[in-house]
Amino acid sequence: MTRKKNSFWRLCFSFLPGAGEMYMGFMKMGISTMSLFMAVFFIAVTLEFGALMIVGLVIWFYSFFHVHNLASLPDEEFYSIEDDYIFHLDAPSERGRNFYKNNRRILAYALILMGVVTTWQGILNLLYDYLPEILYRYIRHLSYDLPRLLIGIGIILLGAAMIRGKKKEIGEMEWEDEDGK
Repeated sequence: MTRKKNSFWRLCFSFLPGAGEMYMGFMKMGISTMSLFMAVFFIAVTLEFGALMIVGLVIWFYSFFHVHNLASLPDEEFYSIEDDYIFHLDAPSERGRNFYKNNRRILAYALILMGVVTTWQGILNLLYDYLPEILYRYIRHLSYDLPRLLIGIGIILLGAAMIRGKKKEIGEMEWEDEDGK
């Protein structure tokens, strides 16, 4: 049952993404926010890509202020809020299915990359006792910087593709304007 609760405990729980929503009875909102934060944290730590934690920070701020905005609502509005998942996992919409269909290849590559990085880190830890120290340090250094380098290149390529898509969209709009006149 959702209800406004003690403001001290609400403040304490709001420091952990999703916990404040759960404390107030919005379990689906809280679980989705907490899961999203933990997934971003896990990916950032696994790939040793600290810059990804900027996304985690945004999720943290969203959750913190969402809890306090919910608590500041008038009672009538507060009790009318429906507890729902962020991603609507209980009943996927057509839009969600299309998003998954169009992007499942990217998700698959991301999961494969995470699996390869995790496996490589495990193998490298096992080889610690068997490799000469200088070779181990060189491989360790390379395995630390290579994923970061690849992610950086991927971000640059993604940004370039987005700019190229925007220019193409603007060009199409200009052609439509000329044809429409």
